[in-house]
Amino acid sequence: MISGIKRGFSNKNTFLLVRQMKDYATVGKNLVWQRQIIFAAALLLAGYYYSIWLAVITGALMALSELYDSFIFSQILAWNGRDAAVARKLLNGLYLGTALSASVIVFYAVALTIYQGPGAHFMSLFFLFAAALFAAMNNHQLLPILFMRLVLYGIAFIFIPLWDIYVTSAPFHSEAWAQMFTSLFVLYFVIDCSRVYLSFYRRSLNQMEALRVENRKSQEAYKAKTEFVSTMSHELRTPLTSIKGSIDLACAGHLGPLSERAEQVMAIAQRNCTRLIRLIDEILDLQKIEAGRMQFSMTKFDVSKMTELAVTSSVPFAGRLGVQLAFEGCDTPLMVNGDHARIEQVLINMISNAAKFSPEGSRVRISVEPFEDSVRVSVIDEGAGLSEEERDRVFDKFSQVDSSDTRKIGGTGLGMNISKQIIQAHGGTIDYAKNPIRGTTFYFELALEGMREEEAADLAQST
Repeated sequence: MISGIKRGFSNKNTFLLVRQMKDYATVGKNLVWQRQIIFAAALLLAGYYYSIWLAVITGALMALSELYDSFIFSQILAWNGRDAAVARKLLNGLYLGTALSASVIVFYAVALTIYQGPGAHFMSLFFLFAAALFAAMNNHQLLPILFMRLVLYGIAFIFIPLWDIYVTSAPFHSEAWAQMFTSLFVLYFVIDCSRVYLSFYRRSLNQMEALRVENRKSQEAYKAKTEFVSTMSHELRTPLTSIKGSIDLACAGHLGPLSERAEQVMAIAQRNCTRLIRLIDEILDLQKIEAGRMQFSMTKFDVSKMTELAVTSSVPFAGRLGVQLAFEGCDTPLMVNGDHARIEQVLINMISNAAKFSPEGSRVRISVEPFEDSVRVSVIDEGAGLSEEERDRVFDKFSQVDSSDTRKIGGTGLGMNISKQIIQAHGGTIDYAKNPIRGTTFYFELALEGMREEEAADLAQST
C-alpha cells in the first residue's frame, strides 16, 4: 500500500488507500464514546476488586492513546488526500497509534492476570475478547492495522492460559489446558469475524470504485455532448441568420416582386427560420446556464414598462393563434434591479406559452402587482389549466406538458426551465397556480428597489 502512495495519486490502489484511511478515521471519531464506556467499566472493576494502581496507570495510558488517536484522526479527516509525503506520515501515525492502544489493552489484561494469580481469568480474557471483536467489526478498513491488533491480542490470548500452565505445571487433563484450548477457539472465532467484516467492506469499496468510474465516464460523456451541442448550435446559427436575413429581404419586396404563391412559401420559410433560430438560442442559453457562463447586465428599470413592451411585442404572435392580450399595469413606477433583456425574455416566453395553450377567441391577461418589498408579474390564461402533479414537468428540461401530436405549436420544452434559471439568478421566484374556474396563472416575483429622487424626476419627464 505504501508503495502505491510512492508512485503518486493516479492509480486505483492509491485512491482506495486514501478512502480507507478516511473511513478508518471517521469510524474512530464516531466510536470514541463507546470506547470510553468500555474502558471505564474495565478500569472501575479492576480498581475496585483488584488494584487501584493498575486502574490508574492503565487509565492514564488509555487517555494518552485516545488523545493521540484523536489528533491523527482529525488530521486525516482534514487532509485533501493529495500529498504523498503527508499520506506516508499519517499512515505511520495510524500504525503508531494502533500499536500504542493495542499494547495498553494487552498490558491491562496481562497485568490483571498476573495480579490475580493462577486460576480463572474471566475479566482479563473477556476484555481481550471484547477488544478483539471490536477491532474485527470496526478496524477492517486497513488490513495492516487489523492484523497488528489481532496479533497483539492473539499473543495475550495464548499467553494468559500458558502462564497459568507454566506457573502451576498443570497436567494436560487439567482445567488450565481446557482454558488454553478455549482461548484458541475464541481467537479463531474473532479471526473469522474479521474475515467476514473485511470481505463486506472490500465488496463495498469495489462497488464504490465502480460507481466512481461510471460517474467519471458519465461526466466525460456529458461534457463531450455539451461541447458538441454548443459547437453545433453556434455553427448552425450563423448560416441560419444569413438565410433568414435573405428571406426577410425577399418578403419585404427588396429583391423584386413575388407572386402570391411565392409569398406564401417565403412566409412559411420565414416562420420556420424564426423557430429554428429561437430553438438554437434556447439551447445556447441552456449551455451557458449549465456552464455558469450566462452573464447578466444588471440595471434598474421599471418592470411595469418592461411588461407593457413585452405584451406589445407578443400581440402579433397571439393574434395568429386567435388569442387577445390584455395588459393590466400599474400607475406608479415599480423599479427592480436586473437584466432588462433577460427578464423580458422570461415574460415573453410565459406569454407565448399562455397563448399556445389557450383556446381560440380567449383572452390572456398580463398584470403587474406591487407588494411590500416585491413585485409580481402574472400571466393568466383561459386554457385547460395545469394540475399540481405537472409541476416538475413544467420546469424540467426538454419537457412538454402537451406532448401529443395534436398540439397547436411545437417547442423544445426548454423555455420554462431557462426562465426558472434566469429568475432564480435574480434572487426571485417563478411558479404557477391553477385558476379557480379555468386556466392557469404563471407568475414571477422580484425584489423592489428604491428609486432616488433624480431617477424619479427623469422617469416622470420621460413619461
